[in-house]
Amino acid sequence: MSAAPIASEQLALTSLDEAHDLLAASTAAGGAAIVDLASRFLALTAVRQGALRGMRWEEVEGVDWAGAMIGPIAPVWRVPAARMKLAKAKKGDARFDHLVPLSRQAFAVLCRVRALGIDADLVFGHLSESAIGALYRKAGFAGRHVPHGWRATFSTILNELYPGLRVMIDRALGHAGKKEADVNVKVEGAYNRSKQIWPRRRLMQRWADLVMPDA
Repeated sequence: MSAAPIASEQLALTSLDEAHDLLAASTAAGGAAIVDLASRFLALTAVRQGALRGMRWEEVEGVDWAGAMIGPIAPVWRVPAARMKLAKAKKGDARFDHLVPLSRQAFAVLCRVRALGIDADLVFGHLSESAIGALYRKAGFAGRHVPHGWRATFSTILNELYPGLRVMIDRALGHAGKKEADVNVKVEGAYNRSKQIWPRRRLMQRWADLVMPDA
């Protein structure tokens, strides 16, 4: 049985079966391809919609798009601190950029987006704030799940499966407790050159294999 949402804007599915049903129903709903792909990428990365809607191709590291190949560094999306939910003083500090390791499925979504040939610096074009939510309502999930809910889905399911990884799960969501903040500042900027990113990359791939195993 799904847990009751805390508030209407936080509506979230809390089981893998429900998540699979939502993704399948959203694709079958027949909306714009870019919206369905944005929905899938949101589910795979569990970022906030503002970060996703502002995502730019130049923020994806470890990929040679011109050569259509993955570089020596596995793909990662560097979300600028300016688009993160941070104190104003931190938003201009690149040390607080949030790194999202891209799973095989997430990278495949980006390749499908590029194949659409959208001529824009923004990965998902000028996606409206309401587009993904409208897709979910069309798919029959009104009152059950909203785009922001993927963060709760991600946290709930992974914490149930891997209770010992609570801190890593929080960090994957861009959260950090006061005792962890100094550690994050020291390591986040160096993640692409550090072994620190690999545990989180494994976590994100585990999540992708759970929520989108057939992608």
